[in-house]
Amino acid sequence: MRCLTLLVLALFVLVACGGNHDYSPKPRGYSRIVFPKKEYQEYNGGCPYSFTYPKYAVIEPDKSSNAKPCWVNMQFPDFHATLHLSYQPVTTKKEFNQLTEDARTFAFKHTIKATSIDEGIIAYPERKVYGIYYTIDGNAASSAQFFLTDSTKNYLRGALYFNNEPRLDSIQPALSFIKKDVEVLIKSLKWK
Repeated sequence: MRCLTLLVLALFVLVACGGNHDYSPKPRGYSRIVFPKKEYQEYNGGCPYSFTYPKYAVIEPDKSSNAKPCWVNMQFPDFHATLHLSYQPVTTKKEFNQLTEDARTFAFKHTIKATSIDEGIIAYPERKVYGIYYTIDGNAASSAQFFLTDSTKNYLRGALYFNNEPRLDSIQPALSFIKKDVEVLIKSLKWK
């Protein structure tokens, strides 16, 4: 009886292993991203600036312990991303120089993980909006940073972060989509 059981078990194992089954592991997949329609609205939050932002974004005051008045976070809940906007009034030339140097320093802190950091000049003289846009490529924590100023009284800095591990290949579609919204914000900014 025992031999018969072993023989039947061996037969089942041979039958299970037989056949022409080509198996290959499935590649790792990512969730499908459904991009919302680009619709915009005006932000007037009682601060010395206003801009246009997407309707699928949520703006809320910055709740961090070091936040100052008119610091806001633009949340993109569908993409798990946040555009941090920090406003600073400018009172002296020395303070202005320090703020612009801080923006450069914050952008270049990502050099360790970045494959490149490009600077683009922003200039809208008709609205007195000037600044620099930093495009940070690679697996850096922040992919885009900028500062805007009128060079005399106002300074606004922005930094885009995704709320997950920075892997450029997985966030690239959402990053490209959100960067267009950042460009709309920059092009529509007005000082009050």
